[in-house]
Amino acid sequence: MGAIVDIKADGASVTGYMALPASGKGPGILLMHAWWGLNGFFKSLADRLANEGFVVLAPDLYDGKTASAIDGAQELINSLDSRYKEAIKQEVAALDYLLQHPALTGDKVGAIGFSMGAGYAGWLAALRSEIAAVVFFYGGSEVGFYVGSDQNYANQTEAAFLGHFAEGDEWEPEEGVKQLETQLRAAGREANFHLYSDAGHWFFEDDRPDVYNPEAAQLAWDRTVSFFRDKLVGISD
Repeated sequence: MGAIVDIKADGASVTGYMALPASGKGPGILLMHAWWGLNGFFKSLADRLANEGFVVLAPDLYDGKTASAIDGAQELINSLDSRYKEAIKQEVAALDYLLQHPALTGDKVGAIGFSMGAGYAGWLAALRSEIAAVVFFYGGSEVGFYVGSDQNYANQTEAAFLGHFAEGDEWEPEEGVKQLETQLRAAGREANFHLYSDAGHWFFEDDRPDVYNPEAAQLAWDRTVSFFRDKLVGISD
């Protein structure tokens, strides 16, 4: 089980959920929640990644608020969108906290984001070179909005990318996904985006029984763990 931590740096303040591996040390991953907020699923996911040997920090951009229904989540994300520049400062503060944590091994970390959180994960990778590996779950193609240029984003990061997307996802159209993957590869970045059939938005989240797809979720999980091991510790199952 992880624990709540309070983070203050460079004028930004945010709480987060931190989970450590049994060994007490490991490579780091910053986990960015979806528009539901830092709910039980994302805390348990941090624990799950820690069980794989990673030091995981999940900052809470909603200050403890969560939503279980789309209407409530829409209200939360609308409020966040009005202060998105403050939110990225909170993510940067969380990154610095993770980089300075005594449990961390190495000076590079990974970032994983879900839907809304994928955009912030991609944005942070453009701001900070310490982000070496990024995993997108059904989000992230809009990252150009955050950094200010769809065309130049791929040249603003040196990270490797792995993406998990649902075919025919109305929330994350395939056109934007394919365009981002093409731009990253054209710039010489490693980018492997996977499309999952018979899956929908949020297919990885087992607390969303209306869309959860256990087969697709397991495959995405296996690919994610292998990717982070390869990029952060040089070990690939």
